Amino acid sequence: MNKAELIEQIAESSGVTKVTAKKALDSFLTNMGKAMQQGERVIVSGFGSFHISERAEQTGRNPQTGETISIPAHKVVKFRPGKKLRSVVMES
Repeated sequence: MNKAELIEQIAESSGVTKVTAKKALDSFLTNMGKAMQQGERVIVSGFGSFHISERAEQTGRNPQTGETISIPAHKVVKFRPGKKLRSVVMES
């Protein structure tokens, strides 16, 4: 499912227009990103939690040349599914 399909599903299930559903989803994603930038963990009950994690500098290998390269330290978003989401996914 891509973003457009998700917006369509939200609009259908909630009885709002696609424009309203898109605004709500965009607002949610923007505010979630801002919270994580400030170091906050974002928890959506039943769905899961998102947080920023630091990855240390590490060495890697260029698959085309075999050359050893240095991968700089960087931040990544981590997601941990909630109990309700896990149970829905595991049932199917």
